[in-house]
Parts: sequence; C-alpha cells; structure tokens
Amino acid sequence: MSNKDIITTAKSTIQLEADAIKKLLDFIDGNFEKAVDTIAFSKGRLVVSGIGKSAIIAQKIVATFNSTGTPALFMHAADAIHGDLGMIQKEDIIIIISKSGDSPEIKVLATLIKNFGNTLIGMVGNTASFLASQCDIMLNTTVDQEACPNNLAPTTSTTAQMVMGDALAVCLMEVKGFGTIDFARFHPGGMLGKKLYLRVMDLSSQNEHPAVFPNATINQVIVEMTRKRLGTTAVVNNDNTVAGIITDGDLRRMLEKTTVFSALQAQDIMSSRPETINAAMLAADALEIMKSKNISQLIVIENGFYAGIIHLHDLIKEGIV
Repeated sequence: MSNKDIITTAKSTIQLEADAIKKLLDFIDGNFEKAVDTIAFSKGRLVVSGIGKSAIIAQKIVATFNSTGTPALFMHAADAIHGDLGMIQKEDIIIIISKSGDSPEIKVLATLIKNFGNTLIGMVGNTASFLASQCDIMLNTTVDQEACPNNLAPTTSTTAQMVMGDALAVCLMEVKGFGTIDFARFHPGGMLGKKLYLRVMDLSSQNEHPAVFPNATINQVIVEMTRKRLGTTAVVNNDNTVAGIITDGDLRRMLEKTTVFSALQAQDIMSSRPETINAAMLAADALEIMKSKNISQLIVIENGFYAGIIHLHDLIKEGIV
C-alpha cells in the first residue's frame, strides 16, 4: 500500500463517517424529543447497556451523562443476564445500544426489561430488529456503510451511536439548566476544573501585598517592590483605596527621563488608572484581562479596597494558561 493509498483511505474513512453523522439529522424527531423528556423528568436513574463495541460506546455515553448532570450507570448486556439486572430499580430508564438489535444477549435483555416494566429506549441501527420492536422509544442510528473495507468492523455505526449520545447529553443539559457552576462541581481536578472554580482571591491571598502611599519616596518604592518580589506595587490612599500602580516599567521610564529622582514621589511616576479585578472573579477571567491589555499583573479589589496582586506567574503555576 503506497503512501498515496494510505491518504486516500484515511480521507475516505473520514468522509464516510462524516456523511453518516450528517444523516443523523433526519433521525432527530419526536422520538428523540420524547427520549429527552422521559430521561429529564424521570424519578429514577439512567442505565445504559450494550454488548461488543456498543458496550464501549455505552460506557463513554454514561461518562458524558454523569459529567453533565444526568446520573447514569453502565450495565454490560452479557453481565446483565447473569445477575447484574439487580442494579435496575423500578423507575429507572434503560437505554440499550445495538447496531443490529438482534444479538442474542440484546434479545434476552430487552425482553427482561419489558417484563420489569421499565421504560426502554433503543438506540438501534436496524429499525426492523427485535430491539426496535420491543423498545418504548427508538433512536435511529442507521448507517449505510461501515468505514471498514469489508463493511464489517463497527466504525461508522459506533461513531453514529456516540454522536447520538452526545446530542442527548447536550439537550438534557439545556432542559435541566446545567451551567458552568454545575460543571465546575463535577470537574474539580485538572486545568478545566481550575478554570471553572479557582478564584482570584485564591491566588492573590498567597502573594505579598506590596503597597506604598502616594507621598512615598522612590527609594521606598524600590525597597517595597524588591521585598515583595512581584515586580510591582500598589499605591494606596490612607483609607486603603487604590490610587495607582507602579511597575518595573514605570521605574525604567523614570530613569530614561531623569537621573535625579530624590525629590520624586510615588504619585509622580505611578499609573493612576491601573487595571483591577474583583477578588471574587474567576482566575480565568484575570487571564483574559491580562491578555487583552497585554499586561502581567492586576490589582485585586475586595469591597472597594486594595486586597493584593494577581500575577501572570500565578496563573501559569496553576496551569490555567
């Protein structure tokens, strides 16, 4: 197989799967709407099952549901008929995923679920199958062709199943009003979680709070900036409100203009309109402000008063950048 053939095959695979996903648009109908409403307003849990590659897709869909506000459990179809059916409770909604809808385990499981009286949603790629005939709600994931050259290995069909699951999860998020704060509660770890819950005060409180009064001498300014090691200092009034900010850049610009600064005070070289951020805002918001203003630090304000400094390095250290 030449390199050209490899590229052609890869593009053909992607095109086949893309066409199959586009065809799913025709299958978003009243059944889909009914499935969303049934799951959203159920008093029970959502149990998702399948066998073979469909079982792997079921696990992924369950993970997506759980992280987006719809509690879900995975139940392997083969294990279900050997004891795992015990996890199903009276008001649970069951989704069975299957391409053919006629696998022996699927037939047995669908029959048992119907006998239990649970609502059965079939995500199936064969509308004439046993599963399609037994389910209360059918989600059609029929594909014309697998990407596999022998039209056998589950490729296009599993992609269609996954996308249909994503569509369900996103619609359920909308119906339930699942927002960023909810998402943060379920994703506290890693960079994603930090972007959603870590606040400015969580970082600025760990830093020194450099501050000088407007009438401070330049020597006092340099000493304060050196001791607090943030490359900047706030200039504050007697009531701890912010009057301005002095950065390393301000000191350099001062030296470009004069070599005699003994008579200068902080208020003479400070920037009187510093960029600030509320302590309760997200650290990710601080990063966006720094990017848009092309600066590396912000003065933190709490209840109208000076509360510290948040620096770009704080964000880098936490993995938010």
